[in-house]
Amino acid sequence: MIQDAHNAYNSGDYTKAFELYSKLEDNAEAQTSLAYMYQNAQGCEADIQKAISLYWAASQMKQPYALYNLALFYANGLHGLAFDQYKAHELFLEAAVLEAVPAMYEVGVMFEKGLGCVANFSEAAFWYEEAAKRGHPEAFNNLGVLYKDGHGVPQDEKRAFICFSRSADAGLKEGLYNLGLMYDQGLGCEEDHDKALDLCRKAAYKGHAKAKEIIKSLQEDGKIVF
Repeated sequence: MIQDAHNAYNSGDYTKAFELYSKLEDNAEAQTSLAYMYQNAQGCEADIQKAISLYWAASQMKQPYALYNLALFYANGLHGLAFDQYKAHELFLEAAVLEAVPAMYEVGVMFEKGLGCVANFSEAAFWYEEAAKRGHPEAFNNLGVLYKDGHGVPQDEKRAFICFSRSADAGLKEGLYNLGLMYDQGLGCEEDHDKALDLCRKAAYKGHAKAKEIIKSLQEDGKIVF
């Protein structure tokens, strides 16, 4: 029945999905899905307290995305849960160990910035790499920054270039901008100002602030015309 519920949800039939998940309330996966539906008013009226209750029940059974969503609430002080970076880190880490890919990325960010934990670039790099292996674009970008700067990993411009390329291929504005910088400076690749400019344009179009400033400056200097 759980697969039927997933199929209904993925096809956009939230009413049917909600009905099927509701019949499986002892199932941690179903509880997590129900919680998400209550949180987002999908197939039901929004009920954030019910959502939190279901996330907690599922988290007791170590459902990774229940842990992840609770961690998000604590990380942002949402829905009556106190802002608590230490609790958020604890829950994100539990979810990451259970292979929730977004949690792997969040744990990387927290270790990199020392949020709810002691800053540790090596741990940040480890978790970014785990998320990147599973295709997470932001993790590729952040891992690229660590390789470029040699934080927590040996400095390796070629690896940084590869990481930024994967992030840029996914359309991430930060990845596009960072890849552009690599081409502009010839780091980990052949210097190519045309590619650098093209990538900077794409990043600016997606709203990257620094890329916008660069494009604006070049336009004002008469060096480029869109």
